[in-house]
Amino acid sequence: MPELPEVEVVRTGLEPLLQGRVLQSITTFRMNLRYPFPDFSPLLNQKLRCIRRRAKYLLFDFENQRETEQTLVWHLGMTGQFHVLPKDVPSGAHEHIRFDFDDEHSLRYRDARRFGYAGLLATVSWQQHDWFKRLGVEPLQDMFDVEVLLKHCLGRKAPIKTLIMDAHVVVGVGNIYASESLFLAAIHPSRAARRISKKRLSTLVSAIKKVLASAIQAGGSSISDFVQIDGKPGYFAHSFQVYGREGKACFRCRGVIRRITQAGRSTFYCPNCQH
Repeated sequence: MPELPEVEVVRTGLEPLLQGRVLQSITTFRMNLRYPFPDFSPLLNQKLRCIRRRAKYLLFDFENQRETEQTLVWHLGMTGQFHVLPKDVPSGAHEHIRFDFDDEHSLRYRDARRFGYAGLLATVSWQQHDWFKRLGVEPLQDMFDVEVLLKHCLGRKAPIKTLIMDAHVVVGVGNIYASESLFLAAIHPSRAARRISKKRLSTLVSAIKKVLASAIQAGGSSISDFVQIDGKPGYFAHSFQVYGREGKACFRCRGVIRRITQAGRSTFYCPNCQH
């Protein structure tokens, strides 16, 4: 599933191509994805002001001089992909919707497994929607610091990996990036959150920020279906220190990388480096 770095890569790829363009037509090839499509008609003939991201959601803000400004919210699910293509390019496999703008290009959404979903919300109040109102802090913003993480760790028996993947604590630290961040911080993924010192939690905060920023710089991680909007894969997988490396030598100590299962997800770590 695309995580925060992959969604941010999509956002930064789309915005320069679409910002300031006017949406002229919308074509849907089915009625729903995970949920039924909203009524997109309020977006017609409106200018796309910007594209933002909250957690793993893309937010397309449209101007509306007559009514309340609207934000198109989109979650990519497991296999969702956006592409910007010339209008005359025929629809491809698993293409479910296209948005044609006032130049020669259209925004296409493809989703083989159809787990993505969309909503149309008032721009002034989208944060109060059920999808957003319980989300934790953004990990790459200054508000995510050791004090925030420490507050959530106090008294918690949960393994630290489970806690940093909890979107009510901090958003976007998916399975891959949790394993990589804990390795960088030299913290065992099974250690109870309450048993980690403030100093080590500070190191973990820095590690999370560094890993996510590096993943964005590398274009994300293409493990399964993720590609950038130009169809190219992300290259952060070439930088994995532990993820997917079970039985291989640790780059740091030459010990053997192990895999365990936590909350139904594979966790990779080095038993020598992480404690």
